[in-house]
Amino acid sequence: MSILSYLHVVVTTRLAELRHDGERGDSPVPTAVIIFGLVFVATVVTGLALTKADDWMSSIPNHSNPTK
Repeated sequence: MSILSYLHVVVTTRLAELRHDGERGDSPVPTAVIIFGLVFVATVVTGLALTKADDWMSSIPNHSNPTK
C-alpha cells in the first residue's frame, strides 16, 4: 500500500507541475525599469509643456508695449 501512495503523490505532483504556467506577475522587465521609463517620459512631456507655455506667455503683449 505504501508504494501506491508514493506513486499517487509522484503522479499528482508531476501533473501539478505540468499545469503550472509560472507565477503571476513574472516579467522580463523589472518594475524599477518600468518606473524609471515612466518618470523619464513624464519629465519630457512636462518640459515640452513648460516650453510651449513660456513661448505662448511671451507672445502676449504687456501693458508697456500693447502693439507688439
